[in-house]
Amino acid sequence: MNTPVQDSRPRALSVSELNHQAKHLLETSFMQVWVEGELSGFSRPSSGHWYFSLKDRKCQVRCAMFRGFNQRIRELPKEGDQIRIRGKVTLYENRGDFQIIVEHLEPAGLGALQQAFEELKRKLQLEGLFDVARKKTLPPIPHHIGVVTSPTGAAIHDILTVLARRCPAIPVTLYPTAVQGKAATADIVRAIERAQSHGVADVLVIGRGGGSLEDLWCFNEEAVARAIASCSIPTVSAVGHEVDVTIADFVADLRAPTPSAAAEKISPDQREWVRQVDEKAIRLANAVRRTLQRMETQMLHLAARLRDPRRELMDKAQRMDELDMRLGKAITNALEQRSLRADHLKQRLLTQSPGRQLDLAQDSLQRLKDRRDKAIRLRLDRNHDRLSHTSQTLHVVSPLATLGRGYAITRRESDGAIIRDANEVATGDVINTRLAKGDLTATVTEVHPSKEQPD
Repeated sequence: MNTPVQDSRPRALSVSELNHQAKHLLETSFMQVWVEGELSGFSRPSSGHWYFSLKDRKCQVRCAMFRGFNQRIRELPKEGDQIRIRGKVTLYENRGDFQIIVEHLEPAGLGALQQAFEELKRKLQLEGLFDVARKKTLPPIPHHIGVVTSPTGAAIHDILTVLARRCPAIPVTLYPTAVQGKAATADIVRAIERAQSHGVADVLVIGRGGGSLEDLWCFNEEAVARAIASCSIPTVSAVGHEVDVTIADFVADLRAPTPSAAAEKISPDQREWVRQVDEKAIRLANAVRRTLQRMETQMLHLAARLRDPRRELMDKAQRMDELDMRLGKAITNALEQRSLRADHLKQRLLTQSPGRQLDLAQDSLQRLKDRRDKAIRLRLDRNHDRLSHTSQTLHVVSPLATLGRGYAITRRESDGAIIRDANEVATGDVINTRLAKGDLTATVTEVHPSKEQPD
C-alpha cells in the first residue's frame, strides 16, 4: 500500500481571504483620516453616489462618497478643485482597490463653510448680537423648561435623563423640529416662535447632538441666530459636543457644551437641596438642644431661689377667710338696717298711700256720676212730657189731621199754587190733589164757580 505524500509547503491564501484580511487591517489601523489633494476623475452615476480620485504630485487614491453624505454638500465639486476630505480607509474587496469612503468634503484651505461662518460671525458681532449687556438672566429655578430639538434625537433623551435625576418636578415641553438638512433652518425658527406664543416656558434650550460641520450648519444660519436673539425667553444653546462651536452659541443667553450640560446648568439639584435641608435640620436640632439646656439651667437656678408657694397660698387662704367673715357680718348689719328703714317707710307710705287717695277719689267720682245720671234722667223725663204735649197740640191743628178727616189740598200743577176758589182754574188745567194718604193728578173738565159772592 502506497503512503500519500504530504505537501510541506506553506498554506496559500485565496484572493478573497487576502483582500478581506487587508480590508480588516486597514479599517482597524485607520479609524478616520483627513486627506487633502486635487480632485480628479469625478463621476456621478444615476445612483447618486460620487466617485473620484484625490492626487498630489506623486500619488493618488481612489475615493467614494455615497449619496447619504454628498447630499449635504451645497456646491458640486469640479475637476481640479483642491479639496479636503474626512473618511475611513478601506479596501474594495471585489477589485482589490485601496480607497477612502468619504464622509465629509470641503474646499482646501479655510473651506467655504468656515468662510461663511466667519463672515456671519463678524456681521452679527458688529450688530451687537453677541454683547453681554443684551443677554437675559436665566431663572435660578425654572418653573417650566422648553426644548427645541428633534423628538427622535439623542439630545432630548439626554436632557430628560439629567432632569429626571436632578429635579423631576420641573415640567418640560418639547417643540419638535428638524435639526439637520435644508428645511431645518425654517423649522427651528418656527419652533422658537411657537415656544414664545405658547408662553409657558421661562427658559428655552435649543440644540442637538454632535455631528459634522454640515450636520450642525443650520445652527450657523442667520435666520436661526436672529430668532434666538429676538426670543423673549432666556435661551440656552446646546449644540453638538464640547469642541463644536456655532453662531447660536454666541447669540444665546447661555452656551452649554452639550445638551446634558445644558440640563445641568438650568436645573437645581434636588439631592443638594436634600443635603442642605438635612444639614440645616441637624444645626436646628443642635440649637434647640442648646437652648433647652440653657433654659433648664436657668430654671434650676430660679427654683432654688423660689419660695415654697404652698406657704404663701396658706397665708392667702387664711387672710381670705378672715375677710370673708368680716364681709358676711357687714352685709348682715347692712341688711338689718335697711330692713328697719324699709318698715318705717312702709308705714309712712300706707298713711299717704296713693292707692288710698285713689279709692277716696273713686268713691267721690261715683257719687258725682250717680247724681249726674239722676239729673239727666229727670231732665229727659220732663222734656219727653213736654214733647208729648206739644206733639198732641200740634196734631190737632196740623193740616194732616184735617186731611185725615176727609179733607184734601188741591194745587195747580203749573205753579203749585193752592186752589181755594173754583174761579182760580179753567177747563183743561191740570191739578194735583193731596189726600191723607197719597196724591191725585186730574184735568179740569168743568168749572162750577161758587154762587156766593166773595167777601
